[in-house]
Amino acid sequence: MSQPVRNIAILAHVDAGKTTLSERILFTAGEVRRPGRVEEGLATMDYLPEEKDRGITIESGVAHFEWKDTWFNFIDTPGHVDFGAEVDTALTAVEGAILVVSAASGVETQTVAAFKKLREAGVRTILFVNKLDNPDYSLDETLINIEEVLGVRPVLMTLPEYRDGKMTGVLDVLSKSRLEHSATGEEVVDEGWNVDDGWDQAHDLKKHYAEAVEFASNFDDEILKLAMEGKPVPAKILLRGLKALAASDDYALCYAGSAMEGFGVRSLTTALTFFLPEVPAFDKGELGQVIRLRYFKGVGEISIFRSHTDLERKAWPAGFEFSRLKANLLVPVDEIRSGDIYAMRTPFETELGEILKVTPEGRSDPIPQSDQGERPHASLRDKYQPLLQTRVECLGSEDFLHVDKSLNMLGRMDPSFRVQKDDGGFWYLHTVGEVQLDVLLSRLKREFGCEVKAGCPEVRWQERLCREVGPVENSFQLGPHKISIKLSATPLEGDAHDIRLSAEFLETAPREILAGVRSALLESAEVGILGKGALVGVRFEVHEFTWTEGALPPMIKKACADAVTKLIKPADVELYEPIMELSLECPVNFAGLVTGDIQSRDGKVKEIGGDGKTHFLKADVPLRKIFGYATGVRSISKGTALYSMKLLGYRPIPASFRP
Repeated sequence: MSQPVRNIAILAHVDAGKTTLSERILFTAGEVRRPGRVEEGLATMDYLPEEKDRGITIESGVAHFEWKDTWFNFIDTPGHVDFGAEVDTALTAVEGAILVVSAASGVETQTVAAFKKLREAGVRTILFVNKLDNPDYSLDETLINIEEVLGVRPVLMTLPEYRDGKMTGVLDVLSKSRLEHSATGEEVVDEGWNVDDGWDQAHDLKKHYAEAVEFASNFDDEILKLAMEGKPVPAKILLRGLKALAASDDYALCYAGSAMEGFGVRSLTTALTFFLPEVPAFDKGELGQVIRLRYFKGVGEISIFRSHTDLERKAWPAGFEFSRLKANLLVPVDEIRSGDIYAMRTPFETELGEILKVTPEGRSDPIPQSDQGERPHASLRDKYQPLLQTRVECLGSEDFLHVDKSLNMLGRMDPSFRVQKDDGGFWYLHTVGEVQLDVLLSRLKREFGCEVKAGCPEVRWQERLCREVGPVENSFQLGPHKISIKLSATPLEGDAHDIRLSAEFLETAPREILAGVRSALLESAEVGILGKGALVGVRFEVHEFTWTEGALPPMIKKACADAVTKLIKPADVELYEPIMELSLECPVNFAGLVTGDIQSRDGKVKEIGGDGKTHFLKADVPLRKIFGYATGVRSISKGTALYSMKLLGYRPIPASFRP
């Protein structure tokens, strides 16, 4: 029987201790000799220079370890909002996840967002309450906060133990044992401790075991029968009930401890072997799916790949190579196993989300995204709305092709980042936020060797059509070839685009002509009319389209783009600006300064709260007013404020501000 495989992700709000916990899990499993510290730039999973400099995770790092005869692939995901696409792609390839909640801050904005992602993806989730090495942080308050905000009942499976105000161990509810540190810093069972010997906190341990029995009895008839008869429920039977409970949306198994001090991690790691589902059954004939794309200097493009089959090296498709990936290290393998995750090199470019078949070439008749049913990658690029655009140009014209290729590679790697090439010989980079932009420019230089000049980032507005326009006619001729189009446009509600082609055009035009027209009109909408953002909520109707045999795709693009420019004038367009929802907390003594600063940025405070020590607020703020907010709020709060932002929506730009 082959070794079981489990793929797991770890998610959290920024600074909740997610990467530190990742390091501790690898240390517990014996995969690293000592856990690297994020603040020292030594985290195993954070290998990019940008990650070490900023102390945040940017790429979903991949490592592996063995525990209790189970093979784990471990994906450490970013917590920063600019890199949410990394989280989404990671969740397409995992059976379970750990959601870290900081006892210092409770359930925060990104904690809620991460939990929502996990629920939507159907990923089984285990909670870890972190930072309990500080006895001033309350486990009970955090559990109440989890239940109130996340809407699940946490079932506590470990309890922190304190002596003289210092955390000295944890008590494991299921095994009724105490875990302490060995001389080498590993968590080990205290063989001299017995729950029935009257030790401190033994009563609490028994209470939580009884609670676990009560909750599990809702999912297991034998546990219910034993509980009703007043008989003890053995751990082996309770484990079975907790497995069923873990699959419920109403409960969540919760482990408590300290990632920094290494308490509670062993019990959590063991829980991953008990409570996560098996890898799914895949369709026969599928080689596997591309879940991420990476570029390693000196190696080239790498596909992070989840195998859908068992295959030895001799049966691999021609030109394929598979390796184990640990952060940025590649270790060749001689076989691949179904459900396992590898780094893959192929003789051709792969696409994010693409499913490859088991053939000698590996890619004959790849399965189109449109035919992949509920495969989550299909609409991932549409999910993220770029909010900034930045003009980038080469320092020398001889570098144009290299920069163009490198930018396209970065765009393929990150579904939330888009590149728009201008006919003037420069590019617009469309990014979710400023941090993402800074990282992309840094990687463009370091990994691809591209020297570019970048302008200041600008807000990417939305352009909306105010009225129905057209039809207009436009022609473009190059030598003997000529293309003519008759086009009109109508406003639509929402942000969607609709392209309608005349019946005659649909019946007579070959597929490549139809695809070329659709692509050209969509590209024109993406560029916009004023150059300030995409034109959204518009229906293009092609009344007539004629072409000469042999007309090239660039001619179609030129004819359609000129027709759109001729059809829609600046006066036909209204600008909308992005509005961000800002969630912020800080010590109460900075509340007035922070609130006043937000109001000076045209922010509208809509919610205020706190507990007497910490001040909390939510506000709607125009994106154009909060460039560089991290520096400003750090200054006025002396580095104590924590905040996060998400796109709330778009609204018409005030008449007093027209760019």
